[in-house]
Amino acid sequence: MKFVDSHAHVSDAALLPHIEAIVARARLAHVEKILNICTTPEELAVGLELEKRFPEIRCAGATTPHDCEQECESTFACFAKAARERKLAAVGETGLDYYYKELPKEVQKRVLERYLQLSCETKLPVIFHCREAFADLFTMTDALYPKGSPAILHCFTGTMEEAQGVWDRGWYLSLSGIVTFKNSQALREVAKLAPLSQLLIETDAPFLAPQSKRGKQNEPAFLPEVASCIAAVKGVRVEEVARATSENAKALFHFKG
Repeated sequence: MKFVDSHAHVSDAALLPHIEAIVARARLAHVEKILNICTTPEELAVGLELEKRFPEIRCAGATTPHDCEQECESTFACFAKAARERKLAAVGETGLDYYYKELPKEVQKRVLERYLQLSCETKLPVIFHCREAFADLFTMTDALYPKGSPAILHCFTGTMEEAQGVWDRGWYLSLSGIVTFKNSQALREVAKLAPLSQLLIETDAPFLAPQSKRGKQNEPAFLPEVASCIAAVKGVRVEEVARATSENAKALFHFKG
């Protein structure tokens, strides 16, 4: 039984000093692949070096909604160059976050549009961050992102209706440790109905450690708890969740081996 962590920030300053031990623990937990999300040019440079050291790591990159106000031409140019040179497995995470009212919506939309164009140009999957902004995300992508193009809604915490919008567009829905939290019954209902053919699992490390590890720094080795929770609510064996989500991630991100 093997797992793929479809979204982790292993070049984050919190994890990087311990990367050897973190990868070793991931291997012991049967996490065979990790998609490393880079949100700055500095993280990307580190991430590409990690790829050389650890065959299980691949990188994706883009500007997050939280960084849109600081996004400058050189930042976008860095990620665009890497995407065009096929150094990225995906464009992301990018998207819209209306939870934090101080983040200007129009700036977020403008940056998202640029990354949608980059994804279309390079034919790379796009990884969306979306919080309390699904109406605008769906409106923008319906207009700007070709139907059938690959996309992932990472760390999904939306409603059943919003989940259906993800599935109806043929996108993948990714669940994190949040699905294991005691107060996440509504999200477990989404997990119960999620088609295995459109499902991914992630840690979002170093954030959002699953229920049994609450208060600890998250890492890819904790991913099996997410899979076990999903398997329990779906009434299937955890091996089935591991197999389906791993196959989905490998097809999307073209992991080697």
